[in-house]
Amino acid sequence: MTAFRHLRGWEALLLVLLALILVANVNASPYYLGVGNLVNLFQLSIEKVIVALAMTLIIINGEIDLSVASIMGLAACVLAWLFQMGVPMPLALLAGLAAGVVAGAFNGFWVAYVGLPSLAVTLAGLIGFRGIARILLEDRAIGGFPAWFNTLGQQPILGPLTLSLIIFFVLFAVFAVLLHASAFGRLIYVIGNNAEAARYSGVKVRRVKMALFIISGVVAALAGLLYAARLGSVRG
Repeated sequence: MTAFRHLRGWEALLLVLLALILVANVNASPYYLGVGNLVNLFQLSIEKVIVALAMTLIIINGEIDLSVASIMGLAACVLAWLFQMGVPMPLALLAGLAAGVVAGAFNGFWVAYVGLPSLAVTLAGLIGFRGIARILLEDRAIGGFPAWFNTLGQQPILGPLTLSLIIFFVLFAVFAVLLHASAFGRLIYVIGNNAEAARYSGVKVRRVKMALFIISGVVAALAGLLYAARLGSVRG
């Protein structure tokens, strides 16, 4: 009876609408459920999906990170700016990832150690990181990246899968294991349920929150670099 009551809820309506949309699209085009079309649709939003994986950890922990899009842009702008300055692309890629580490640590410090609300901190980060990105590139568009870099973002390297799709599946597996089969994952849930109780139980709440925001920053920076590779250029 409980299962039947769930079927009469809002989720059931969404399920019915999803089924109707699938049937309509399959009838409209025989290619709708084809591998090529599914990969293409997934590829168009893959950077956002990758960021959502790290955001899941943050939300379960009872926090929020509004600055991830700006960190994506900052990492890409750092990459493009250094490349224009003559820095080799591998070093520029590392610098872009380092920008994500610094941005995530900045957010984590104010949230975990100072105790400010993550909503306010990351909203300020959204504005600040975007401003730094605009300072670096202003209104310029920088392209002309090495062919191997653009290929990584645009061409399949394992069957129909591009690098960004492969990274998504790897991160999905890693985060699933982290959340459901590790002590760190249990700490994420415990802190999200009751941070004060976790602290009184001896959990290093500050360290966990700091680590999560750094992870969020790194993943957002990685997504920004993948986005730059897919587009082949960067604008401030």
